[in-house]
Formats: sequence, structure tokens, C-alpha cells
Amino acid sequence: MLRIHFSELDLARTRVTAQPDPMWEIASSLHRFQTRRGRWAHERWHKHALHSLRDTALGRTVRTLLMPLYPRAQYFPDFLTPGEGADSLDAGLDAILALPESQVTQEISRLDLRKGNGPMLRALAEPRERRVLTETLRAYHQVVIEPVASEMQALLDGERAVRSRHLLDGGVDGLLRGLGPAFRWQPPVLSVLDHIDDRDVHLGGRGLRLVPSYFCWHQPVTFADPSLPQVLVYPLPRTAADHVAAYPERALAALIGGSRALVLAACAAGATTSEIARRLGISAATVSYHTRTLREAGLISSRRDTDSVMHSVTQLGIELMRQTR
Repeated sequence: MLRIHFSELDLARTRVTAQPDPMWEIASSLHRFQTRRGRWAHERWHKHALHSLRDTALGRTVRTLLMPLYPRAQYFPDFLTPGEGADSLDAGLDAILALPESQVTQEISRLDLRKGNGPMLRALAEPRERRVLTETLRAYHQVVIEPVASEMQALLDGERAVRSRHLLDGGVDGLLRGLGPAFRWQPPVLSVLDHIDDRDVHLGGRGLRLVPSYFCWHQPVTFADPSLPQVLVYPLPRTAADHVAAYPERALAALIGGSRALVLAACAAGATTSEIARRLGISAATVSYHTRTLREAGLISSRRDTDSVMHSVTQLGIELMRQTR
């Protein structure tokens, strides 16, 4: 369990990122290649990414350099996800190039270097080899991440809308309390219940940047070094939505109908009637018809907020989407 300790100043400095963090998305997407866990949720992306990388020089470099550097393990180097990545991919890559060799050497030394890749990874301390790394990361982002960039941003916008409502309704306390079942907020401590290790992080006035992630799966992650400006990367509630949107003829769509399944999936991150209509390209009246049926079936709940209605998936709806993959 990870326990994050807040002061009053930290609460004032807590924020939700406005755009996908390219450096964290690179890391998390590489983890998706290294396990079948959660594969169903990223099935469409995984298929297209493998097709794009197959029999290419970039694909070989992904296998021989990037996967050993970003292992799906308790640790991968913090320098690969610099805070500057919150601004842009270019800023993140420049931050990697600007690192002192000693820091790169120290963080690389914590990896498992017994599989024959030690010399190649240690060489990244040299500026010339690190430039090759950043060029590889840029190419990887273009081939693997950019094809889903608009979907990533749309889902992040939906998540920010939900967090904004929680913030307006209950302040930062409401925002943190509403993060979901993977978290427990007992002021002044936010606990991440299923974290990869057991430790405490004291923010000490630095605040916390919350980073909803398209490719992060199941377990929220943060830096290994507690002295760094702190981020908490957590999965966007988008797995069932992506699966249904990619394969509407399967499973859930066969049970309740393709259009209604897409509306249910669109509610996964919380959305208003107009947001769903805009996202799916259908009329607000059609959305209202489907949401009424889904609400009567107990699959979603709806809450009026001034002149709009906010729809969210119930636990029954979540379980239905999970079981019909």
C-alpha cells in the first residue's frame, strides 16, 4: 500500500493534468506489450501497434532496448518520466538529454542487468547513446501513441469533467474521495490500496499532480524516488468503453444492442447527455432514450446538475461490461 501524506499547502497544490503525459504513456504502453493482463481492454490498439512494429527496425529496438529499459516490474528508472513531459513530448525528451551522467548511471544500476543487456543499458549514461534513445522514443510515440491521441484526450477530458464536479461539490476533499475504489482518502492521507510496494510519501508542500492514463492498467504508479515532485498515475476508467467501441458486434452489444452498448460505455468515465451525443455523433434525444432504458435496468445512474444531466455507470453496469468481454 502507498500512503501519500498531505499538508494544507499540498491540498492547495493538488491538480489534475490537462493533457496525456507522453512520457508516462510511453512507459505504460510498453508495459502493455509485456503482459496479457488487461490485454482485452487494449485489444484493438495492441493489434494495430504490433502490425505497425512488425519486421521494422523500430520494432527490433523496442524489443532489445525499450522493453529491458521499461520492465513491467517493481522498478523502472524515474528519469524516463520527467516532470517536463507534462508540457510536451519535446520537453520530456530534452529533460532526458540534459540529465547528468551520474544520475542515469545510478538509476540504470537498479535494473536487473543479468539478461545480457547490461552493457547496452549502462551505455545510456553517455550523451550520444541517450540521443539515440530519445530519437527512438520519439519514433515510438509517433507510431504507437499518436494513432490514439484523440481518443486519449477525449477520455481525459471526460475524467477531468468528473473530477471538476467532485471538486466543485466537495473541494479537494471531494476530489480525492471520489477517485474510486483503488484509493482511500482519510485526511490527511491518501492510500493507494493495490500498490506495487508498501511505503509512505510525505509531499512536504510540493503538492500532487494526478495523471489519468490511457495505458496504465489496474495499479496506480508513481516515482520510486520520494524526493521528486510527486505524481500519481492512475488508469482512466476506459477499459470497457474501449472494448465495446472497438467490437460492438460482440458480447455486450449482442446483449443490449450496439448503440445502447456504446452509450453505456460512454458513461464509464461519467458524461452528460450532450457530451455523449457529441462523442457518438447521435442526437441528444437518442441518447436520452438509451440512458432512460439503461437507468431503468440499473446499469447507470443519472444526476441533474443545473441544466444538464450527468450519467455514470453503476456497479452492476461495470460488472456487466467486465463479464461480457
